[in-house]
Amino acid sequence: MPDAASDPSSLVVVALTNAFALSSAVYIAANISGGHVNPAVTFAMAVGGHISVPTALFYWASQMLASVMASLLLKITVVGQHVPTYAITEEMTGFGASLLEGFLTFALVYTVFAAADARHGALRAIGPLAIGFIAGANVLAAGPFSGASMNPACAFGSAVTAGSFKNQAVYWVGPLVGAALAGLLYDNVVFPSPAPEAITIRGVTEGVGV
Repeated sequence: MPDAASDPSSLVVVALTNAFALSSAVYIAANISGGHVNPAVTFAMAVGGHISVPTALFYWASQMLASVMASLLLKITVVGQHVPTYAITEEMTGFGASLLEGFLTFALVYTVFAAADARHGALRAIGPLAIGFIAGANVLAAGPFSGASMNPACAFGSAVTAGSFKNQAVYWVGPLVGAALAGLLYDNVVFPSPAPEAITIRGVTEGVGV
């Protein structure tokens, strides 16, 4: 929706779409692969020792390929419609946009860790909804400024399809740093656990994520 950044009603539609689509993806994949969906979540899990580095690299490759395929499918099926890329407003600097994306991803990944923690038994049933809602809230708050990507794969896929990688660093540096800080803060300061395996799904040392 090209007017999503300027029209409040369009922005609300985009935010709700993000929230429910992400919740659905997490519900579908949580018990199979952890439902990361997002390279930033995978990075935080690897930094915290919940998954191995080779597994994280495999997840990254899968996430990037899926993003490119989805963007290409949209471009092919919606004939004549431009597939938009993530962009920052003219008033913002790349550094400021990266900080904003980092803050948004911090909130998202912190929610992921809290929702996936096996010690919060009552929360696990609604965990995917909590993850989706924080993503939707972030889109409402920052969509007009940086697009509120929070997901390097989404930015990468649309950039490949459009053939423009302008400001791609914003959607990698900020989210990866914010995600790592969120995971380390949760695991080591706010709710430390005796072992990384406290966040598990069917024996796989991975957390529910985006």
